[in-house]
Parts: sequence; structure tokens; C-alpha cells
Amino acid sequence: MIDVRQLGKVFTVHKKEPGLAGSIKSLVKRERIDKHAVRDATFQVGEGEIVGLIGANGAGKTTLVKMLAGIIHPSSGDATVLGHRPWERHNDFRSRIALIMGQKAQLWWDLPAADCFLLLREIYRVPEEKHRRTLEELTELLDVREQLNIQIRRLSLGERMKMELIAALLHEPRVVYLDEPTIGLDLTAQRSIREFILRYRRQHRPAMLLTSHYMEDIERLCERIIIMRGGEIVYDGGLDKVVKTYATHKIVTVHLEEGAEGQVDRERVERIGRVLESSGATLRVSVPRATVAAASSDLISITRAQDLTIEEEYIGTIIESIMRDHPGSGR
Repeated sequence: MIDVRQLGKVFTVHKKEPGLAGSIKSLVKRERIDKHAVRDATFQVGEGEIVGLIGANGAGKTTLVKMLAGIIHPSSGDATVLGHRPWERHNDFRSRIALIMGQKAQLWWDLPAADCFLLLREIYRVPEEKHRRTLEELTELLDVREQLNIQIRRLSLGERMKMELIAALLHEPRVVYLDEPTIGLDLTAQRSIREFILRYRRQHRPAMLLTSHYMEDIERLCERIIIMRGGEIVYDGGLDKVVKTYATHKIVTVHLEEGAEGQVDRERVERIGRVLESSGATLRVSVPRATVAAASSDLISITRAQDLTIEEEYIGTIIESIMRDHPGSGR
């Protein structure tokens, strides 16, 4: 559904000179430089896939999404989405995609959501019966039926984001771009949005491209990730492969018995692994994956353990190590 081939985007910007002298010089003669926001991006996204697009601020994620949504033109390369070049902006293409941006609202602030949805039905020329059926399905999945007749500006941030999702999906798009859909939401709202996206994907199987700074979004929603750095793709593959290749350690958490907090022999624990936390009744230790069974046994034997859990390293830490190890592009 999405086929990207060596796509690139160069912006010409004014070079900023430091200090007062630089500011005065810029008024008389500005020096222009080329900034590569995206460079030679190549990948595909198929039907039913949710692909995570991640990287630091300025890595080129949003620029790439905007090119694939037809908002900006590329400087080089080519791409097709549903058989169309996005920047040609054919009506058939625009009627089959959706772009959801967590930092930019598309609904009318002073109207209730129900009225906004009627306007969108006319814009997309959705048959009345299909519109009614889809709206009922989405409002039930997101549990917002009671808020449909409340002005958008009076809704909570989480409720507004749910209405934005409904607005974007009313015309049943085949490709969905999700740019930071959970940004700024509380934990309960984030969880609700994630569950909705998974259910919607199972039922309708669109191709989805997701950008997020919340690693839990990536862990819960994506089996495959694309990591960008400085406008280039430095990794494109399975999330499980990332964990297997780069997660060389596991985290062993020991929950101590009451009153045993001050009896931990820190020196002996540090011989087993790296202590990440030792506060109150909780002891967290990073140990090599190959020795996790022996390390767990040793920790139980030298502490008054009430319970013990073993978990994978935080995915954000793993991805940071990938970005350090891949300074250039590659797959």
C-alpha cells in the first residue's frame, strides 16, 4: 500500500550567525544552506501493518509523513500510496487516507462533534447509511456516545483526541498516518487510544504508519519499526529482532520481605549484576541474559526475597544503543 523509493527532502534555510554582529550581517546578506530533512528513505508498508517510525526530534519523521500524505513535495526519489503519488493530490488518493496529528486539531472548536462529523460526511461524500453505521461503530469502540453533542472546546484532551480519531476514520481510509496520537494524554487515555487502534486494525486492516515518543506506544502497537537519525533510516526490521540483538541484559527485580530493607549486602549484589535501584523493599539488578537463571538464584539466596520478577530491558534504552551503533544509513 505504501511504497517509498529513495525519497528525500531538502529545505533551504538561512544560516544563523551568532551575536549582534551576526544579526546585523544577516540583515544585509543572508547565507543560505541546504538542510536534508529526509535522505534516500526506502521502505514498504503492507495492508494490516502498523509500522513504528521513531527517532529523536528533528530526525525527519514528520517531514516523511507529510510527504506521504501529500502535504509537501519531495526533492528527490519517488513514492506511491495506494497506487498514487501523494503530492499529486488526486481526489481518489485523498479520499482513502487519513492523517491524525496529536499536536494539530482538525475539528471545529465551537461545534459539537456530531455536527463536525456531519460536515465531514458531506466533504467526503459518504452515503448516509454508511456514515451512520461507521459512526456507531467508532463511538462504541471509543465509548464517547455521551459526548457527541458537547462542544469540542469543552471536552477533555483525551475526549478530543478520541473525536479526532473518529473524524479521521469516518470515511474508512485504507492508509492511516498517526503522528504522535497520544501526546499529552494521561495514562488512562493513552491506554484507551492504543486499545482502539489495535481493535480498528484487526477489523479493517488499513496500512498504518505511527510516529511516537512514547515507547509504550511502539511496544504495544508495532511488530516492525523504522528508526530515523539525521533524516536517514538506520534500522528497518522487527521489534523482536531489536530486542534479541541488542537486549543483552535482563532486569531482575527482587521484592524484599518487610524489615529486610537494610540487610542487603550491596557488595555481593554488585558481583552478580549492575544495581539499577535499591530503595525501600525493591532491588532492581541488570544481569547478562545468559546468566539470568543463576543470577536470580543467587539473589534469592543472599536476600530475604518475598517475590522476584524477570523482565526485558526498557525498549527506549535498546533503541538508543542502536542509534549509537548505526551512525549512517542501512537496513
